[in-house]
Amino acid sequence: MSSENADAGRERDEPVWDVVVVGAGPAGANAAYAAAVAGRRVLLLEKAELPRYKTCGGGIIGPSRDALPPGFELPFKDRVHAVTFSLNGRLTRTRRSKRMLFGLINRPEFDASLVEHAQKAGAVLRTGATVSRVEQHGPAVPDRRTVAVVLSDGETVLAHAVVGADGSASRIGAHVGVKMDQVDLGLEAEIPVPPTVAEDWAGRIHLDWGPLRGSYGWVFPKGDTLTVGVISARGEGAATKRYMEDFVARLGLAGFEPSISSGHLTRCRSEDSPLSRGRVLVAGDAAGLLEPWTREGISFALRSGRLAGEWAVRIAEAHDAVDARRQALNYAFAIKAGLGVEMAIGRRMLSVFERRPAVIHGALTSIRPAWKAFTDIVRGSTTLAGLVRTHPLARRALNALDRRQEAARPEAAEAVVPEPADGGAPVAGAHGEADHRRAGSPE
Repeated sequence: MSSENADAGRERDEPVWDVVVVGAGPAGANAAYAAAVAGRRVLLLEKAELPRYKTCGGGIIGPSRDALPPGFELPFKDRVHAVTFSLNGRLTRTRRSKRMLFGLINRPEFDASLVEHAQKAGAVLRTGATVSRVEQHGPAVPDRRTVAVVLSDGETVLAHAVVGADGSASRIGAHVGVKMDQVDLGLEAEIPVPPTVAEDWAGRIHLDWGPLRGSYGWVFPKGDTLTVGVISARGEGAATKRYMEDFVARLGLAGFEPSISSGHLTRCRSEDSPLSRGRVLVAGDAAGLLEPWTREGISFALRSGRLAGEWAVRIAEAHDAVDARRQALNYAFAIKAGLGVEMAIGRRMLSVFERRPAVIHGALTSIRPAWKAFTDIVRGSTTLAGLVRTHPLARRALNALDRRQEAARPEAAEAVVPEPADGGAPVAGAHGEADHRRAGSPE
């Protein structure tokens, strides 16, 4: 991908951009698109050259799809119709759906396509541009309507509004004062496999509820490559690495050499954490916006990025600090009313899952309404928060789990999982897991 539009050099000679977006991941690209399609002059800064690899499972669920720019064609590597669940390698069962659940993408292609859409809408891209800080006061700032974005080489870029979408270790987030109350370590490997193995995984993912508190592992098939990973709370680095090694071995994949092995910290914001400071907004990982239980971040990045781009336009148009502050508060309200509510429910689910993973596993593998809720959420016909809000049964179930957790003894985490409803015992199949061709039932 070209790092600049043909007229980028001419446009950068202009004194002030309407909106500068820092970071060209899903949040930043969607923010740049939203601001550019509104007719504003937008500069998108990215420190890497595109495309570039990101540690990410690459699952595109319904809310992600719905937040994409109009006409965006998803570069799916596979379409998921089945999910294999296991409890630390035990009690394996596969559930199937006649309809597609969600799709799988490679982040380098996906991110590059999003950036191209932003460019087509009029945004200008600069790669190899590392932002060291932003300033809203001082000699680099000509007036109260302007923010100075200072690059690592000393260059200063001026804007009327800035969106920080520069990842979980965000410099813009530090400027805003974002606070995190949950930090997790994810390990991931891209494992090329021969056609016979790839065929066995086609259309099916694996979710394993892990041995560490709040941990789980995944396998996402993408043609001739399997994306395999695990995640758990930071501070358990050695144990997380052992879980990853054991998980890969149990799957029968230890003999294949990964093309990429990587690690990444995910961070969830505190509920009272700020989302803006002056004319600067944060979105996606930079704001600590992701689902606390699953740590799913793409949908949160796309949705918050779009909102950030729309409100950045309003902030750029504000002629005084009072109006800019009003627009920034409106952005925060929009985030908290939507994504914030989902995160609050996700925190409750994580709390239950940390103590009682066997209950979650048993519900998803044996209780039809729980499986239906899962399929509705990943397809985007509802959200976890919407499900709890609109379905009394779901609300009562979560409240009951909350109460059980409060009363539970530490050993309750080892509760026995009920056998699958069909009574079928796991049967050893390909790659050491239960035979997914015999287990499970269609939706």
